[in-house]
Amino acid sequence: QVQFVESGGGLVQPGGSLRISCAVSGFTFSNYPMSWYRQGPGKDRGLVAAITRGGASTNYADSVKGRFTISRDNAKNTVYLQMDSLKPEETAVYYCNAYDFWSRRPLYDNWGQGTQVTVSS
Repeated sequence: QVQFVESGGGLVQPGGSLRISCAVSGFTFSNYPMSWYRQGPGKDRGLVAAITRGGASTNYADSVKGRFTISRDNAKNTVYLQMDSLKPEETAVYYCNAYDFWSRRPLYDNWGQGTQVTVSS
């Protein structure tokens, strides 16, 4: 059973930083690219960042380039998202999923509960 457990969200001031994590089980983590998505209030879920199986290559949404960093630890079956210089409009629930670079879509239909990130003064 595929399971994604996101954690580390919280309240942060504009311009602040936060690191969120996603622990994965139910498939061979090191065999799959991974990704982070987010869904803000009244918005569709959208891709934030993706990383290849070994972590050598990454992709980012234009809006977060230079401020967010995706990474992974294959020994811990965990993917991370370091978020710097956060903006209020980035308030959202953040989710992880395995990723298909060919189709540019998430691999699994089931999602975790997400972790809430609120950027506000």
